[in-house]
Amino acid sequence: MTVSQYNQTILFEDTPLSLDCGADLSPVTVAFETYGTLNLDRSNAVLICHALTGDQYVASPHPTTGKPGWWSRLVGPGKIIDTEKYYVICSNVLGSCLGTTGPSSINPATGKEWGLGFPVITIRDMVKVQAELIQQLGIETLFAVIGGSMGGMQVLEWLCNYPERLTSAVALATTARHTAQNIAFHEVGRQAIMADANWNGGQYYQVEKSPNKGLSVARMTAHITYLSEDALTQKFGRNLQERDKVTFGFDADFQVESYLRHQGMTFVDRFDANSYLYITRAMDYLDIAARYNNRLAEAFQRAAHVRCCVVSFTSDWLYPTAENKNIVHALNASGVPVSFAEIESPHGHDSFLLDLPEMDKMIAGFLNSCARSAGLRAL
Repeated sequence: MTVSQYNQTILFEDTPLSLDCGADLSPVTVAFETYGTLNLDRSNAVLICHALTGDQYVASPHPTTGKPGWWSRLVGPGKIIDTEKYYVICSNVLGSCLGTTGPSSINPATGKEWGLGFPVITIRDMVKVQAELIQQLGIETLFAVIGGSMGGMQVLEWLCNYPERLTSAVALATTARHTAQNIAFHEVGRQAIMADANWNGGQYYQVEKSPNKGLSVARMTAHITYLSEDALTQKFGRNLQERDKVTFGFDADFQVESYLRHQGMTFVDRFDANSYLYITRAMDYLDIAARYNNRLAEAFQRAAHVRCCVVSFTSDWLYPTAENKNIVHALNASGVPVSFAEIESPHGHDSFLLDLPEMDKMIAGFLNSCARSAGLRAL
């Protein structure tokens, strides 16, 4: 059984958080879950960074849906990220809607929800908050920071901005910058939300109706990018949904249509539309090399002591292997020791969330090797 502890803390009360957009934010509330026990020399802490629609419930049931933690397969006693060996932390990112300050939070200056008054944020801003949280927990150095997709982007920002506080890093199915295609898909989702009559310029918190239709369509669009054509074909093909023939109408004739509609409808129960706008925007603004003379290798020059692992998946067309290899090449050029694997999977971008023995072996072998090299002390 994985035992977690829910926590919520307030940061940046005395000194505001300086955001990349130029605004200051104070205070900042952070919700996070912890698993396991911090050892005596505080050397066994592992930070797990969640993806766009993820949350802090990495290995414990979600309070709204009741579903198991999104990575409970890997995190827990005796598992690959062993909570009998590591002290695991997972925090809800800045801008989200599950306990951490975001657009649905109360603006202390007005006493009402921020809405679009919330300042625009970046992935680096999210990591600034994580770094402050880790500091408040009394942890000087993380044994590992691990994340996939947007979580992997956070891992890269840790390597750029706080390498002295890392021993190892694992980035899965990610990228160091958003491409035009990535931005385009996000823009379709944002426009769907803002076109919803109930969005009301982002000020829908005080009324009964929320922009659920727009948010549902945004989720449907994004979900297509998380899968591969082979995965969709194998799972649904052109199979009809509970009927023998097409209706010649606009009901969900096909199973894949019904599946996407279900994904959209269930998503609105656990996520805020404005948070979706802000977090997708943060991802779109990611371009680490642009801050380093368009040389990604320069971003990692201070991380030569950090052991890294990068994993991509053959069917991931959202953040394909080429994007992950760019990261590997930049790390190599900076003298950072890095292991890399492209893993065969038909499941598309979401592969890092699924049961893939090769990925499990890669992560387990890497963490065990790093633990031996670091002389990680038992609890």
